[in-house]
Amino acid sequence: MADQPPRFLTLTDVAEILNTSSAQVYALVRRKELKAIKIGGRGQWRVEASELEAFIGRMYDKTDVYIDEHPFVETDEESPAPPEPEPVVPVEP
Repeated sequence: MADQPPRFLTLTDVAEILNTSSAQVYALVRRKELKAIKIGGRGQWRVEASELEAFIGRMYDKTDVYIDEHPFVETDEESPAPPEPEPVVPVEP
């Protein structure tokens, strides 16, 4: 069983996986965007790994909708200018 990933993650674990802060993860939990449970006498939060995966899936879906509603259209004005070549400096013998 040691080679199986843990079923429950701390908010710090989730923050590391999502590359964000523990405060941001706590806010996601408090806004009910990420399901978690509160356990123990000191009320420690735990997120089930499957809930984290479901959250990530929902975020991909929301991102797809956002992209569909806000398509990226590049115009000539928005296109970055090609970089200018480096000037060749002659080397004196």
